[in-house]
Amino acid sequence: MRSRTPALRWVLAALLTACTACTGDSAPASSDTTAPDSSGDLIVASGRDITGKGGIRQQLIDTWNARQERLHTGRHARLVELPGSADQQRSQLLGALQSDSAQYDVINLDVTWVPEFAEAGLIRPLPKTMVDADVIPSVAATAQWNGKVYAVPFNSDVGLLYYRTDYLKKAGVQNTDLSKGLDWAKLKELIDTLDESSGKDRPKGYEKGWTAQFGAYEGRTVNGMEAFASAQGAAPLTDDQGRYTASVQDLENGLAELRNRSQGPYLLKDALHSDEDESLTDFTNGRTAFLRHWPYAYRTLHQSLGSTQLGVAPLPSKAVLGGQNLALTRSSGQKAGARDLIGFLTDAESERCLLDAGFAATRKSAYRNDDVTCPSEKPSAAVSATASPSPSGESTDRMPRDAHGRPRYAHDILLPALTEAVSRPRTPLYGAFTQTFSTELGKLFTHDPPSDSELAKDLDESLRRVLPAS
Repeated sequence: MRSRTPALRWVLAALLTACTACTGDSAPASSDTTAPDSSGDLIVASGRDITGKGGIRQQLIDTWNARQERLHTGRHARLVELPGSADQQRSQLLGALQSDSAQYDVINLDVTWVPEFAEAGLIRPLPKTMVDADVIPSVAATAQWNGKVYAVPFNSDVGLLYYRTDYLKKAGVQNTDLSKGLDWAKLKELIDTLDESSGKDRPKGYEKGWTAQFGAYEGRTVNGMEAFASAQGAAPLTDDQGRYTASVQDLENGLAELRNRSQGPYLLKDALHSDEDESLTDFTNGRTAFLRHWPYAYRTLHQSLGSTQLGVAPLPSKAVLGGQNLALTRSSGQKAGARDLIGFLTDAESERCLLDAGFAATRKSAYRNDDVTCPSEKPSAAVSATASPSPSGESTDRMPRDAHGRPRYAHDILLPALTEAVSRPRTPLYGAFTQTFSTELGKLFTHDPPSDSELAKDLDESLRRVLPAS
């Protein structure tokens, strides 16, 4: 067995960093001791809201504030949106909480960050009752670490397959309803049909079959993990303690699946350098017939493409779970108020509001229970799903909805996809993992890529350097 020393150094470094951020008290990191609750501003730190400025997150916070005014609690919540990419936001939050340079009470964490912030003692354990049986089980698992609940799922995410139904019809495909799902063999068959079309049957502007996010950032890790989780004999890369468990053969199988998906005849070349925005633009501009993306693209794409042009389906094989969870910071002096705010923002009605606005809700009731609605005192579906109305006063929201106002695909496609989704490795060292994983996968996309067996050995050695072994 290889030495664990390098990985253990990462753990010790993280713990020492957390310790140097302490404010002098000798209470353990998980201690619930803090200054007494007081009235005043509760600061919520989060990344960008995909529903725009003054979007659904802000509107829900405004509703909570209105309730506090009616109850005369003296509490008021304020949303602070962090700039930059997800990696930059993570660094900002870590730096702020470790140095006490920003007095955040509630932080909106990417699901992969929960173990790191919990292990470093930067967030407090929460009552287990805050994540109840209504939360989708796969999503609920992202809120836990070492048997404790450290966050509450706020909005979820999962990979989906968007496609141009008009392109398929033009190429002579008879059945363009892929909502029941398809495998990669069928996807390639459809792409071959498109590629073989010519003249009037070839969609204008069409170049390649599909696009995704293979740029050198978290998108590459996500797409890579979806391939690894779908490979023959797929096995998790880590156990529930974040220890590395994969074999070289496991990695080789995953790399073979990833190479198969990223072959030149099928994948738009620009995808190798694309992020979410760039891949969305390429698909919207008609350069591809298929797109791997997140649920928010359903609303965005329908602003420029009609329901007769656009379809959505589960991803072939496995899809990776994403999303954000709300956590209570260790340094917050308004523990009770922060818990009340988290509970409100993640309750059944708020989750329904998030779903109506284009997010993936975390609760089953938002998808299944018609009695759970977004109340009139909270943002209406039509308003929350768009940044502003048209000059005529009509909503510019063109997202298809069911008879109860939900996004039309929510119950039959989005909910099953979330339920069956797989998580990325859960480890306090996730930052080191994703940087290593993404960098090594990048070798596949060079002019002279190594063989699967060569790259599997390199990846195995690199992961063993940054993660503790089982």
